[in-house]
Amino acid sequence: MRDVAALAGVGIKTVSRVINDEPGVSEATGRKVLEAVQRLNYQLDMAAGSLRRAGRQTLSIGLLLPSVANPFHGQIHRAVEDVLAAHGIAVLAASLDDDAERERALVSAFHRRRVDGLLLTPVAKSQGYLMPEHSRHFPMVFIDREPLGIDADAVVSDNASGAARAAAHLISQGHTKLAYLGGRTDIQTARERLRGFTEELGRAGISTGTVAFLEGLRSEESARTAARELLTSEEPPTAIFSAQILVTLGVMRALKELALNRTVALVGFGDFTLSDMIDPGISVVAQHPEHIGKLAAERILARIGGDRQQPRTYIVPSQLVLRGSGEISSTVARRMPGPTTSRPHAV
Repeated sequence: MRDVAALAGVGIKTVSRVINDEPGVSEATGRKVLEAVQRLNYQLDMAAGSLRRAGRQTLSIGLLLPSVANPFHGQIHRAVEDVLAAHGIAVLAASLDDDAERERALVSAFHRRRVDGLLLTPVAKSQGYLMPEHSRHFPMVFIDREPLGIDADAVVSDNASGAARAAAHLISQGHTKLAYLGGRTDIQTARERLRGFTEELGRAGISTGTVAFLEGLRSEESARTAARELLTSEEPPTAIFSAQILVTLGVMRALKELALNRTVALVGFGDFTLSDMIDPGISVVAQHPEHIGKLAAERILARIGGDRQQPRTYIVPSQLVLRGSGEISSTVARRMPGPTTSRPHAV
């Protein structure tokens, strides 16, 4: 603010009046101040008043997740709030929509509000742009995905080993004609799940050349369409691994429409509401978002409190939950007639 005042040739109080849209400043003076603000790229420190408190803390944390509307991320959000509320710390949350530019913009916005730390699910290919803040020991903990270009704590699921357990389970049911349906290939978690799945195929002696891989599915509808095409092909799979919840939902619709939900085995990555109420129930690799959120909140509190130990990645184990869809054997698939390609009638 002093720099703006000097460039505009006015006092600091005048700058404050213009910035806060207060009366008592002439139009010409206000124009000079705003021109200086623009030239210097000045940004109002929204938390300046609160910095008078001991330790210069604002008692707030920024939480950036792919989507706070997603049940998985919503559970992380709630767990973080539960831990931090006990310490009198407010959580300011926002959705990234898996947009790298939005990540940068929101990180900048939270810094301007002088939050005491950040909990962040990274989207950009590198988080190296955070280095200036990190070099000042600004507390940051990454959730669900590890950062690139920066050393910091991360709390993640065991994506590769969870996918490997799903593949091993389907293989144990006699399946060799497998299919992998996944989401965005540029997301770290998706790459790890694909790695775990293919490595387990190798351990079982199954060539990846005999497996159908369909990736880049970003919605339930795109997954449904891809699964229908796959299941009505000349060489349909007898078992499917869906690597993301929206993909699982799309595959479930395709199986139901083709009357194959009791014929083709399915294991999905990520649990969801009412997955146990379907017939058959959906077997899943269940993550534990409540544990992820709790541990991430505990780590950010430790960092704020002065913990300077070397950053590390904390892995929260997933769990293979068997409900029926993943236990359909390959012998059942071979006995059943081919699928019908008709669409269901609306009632």
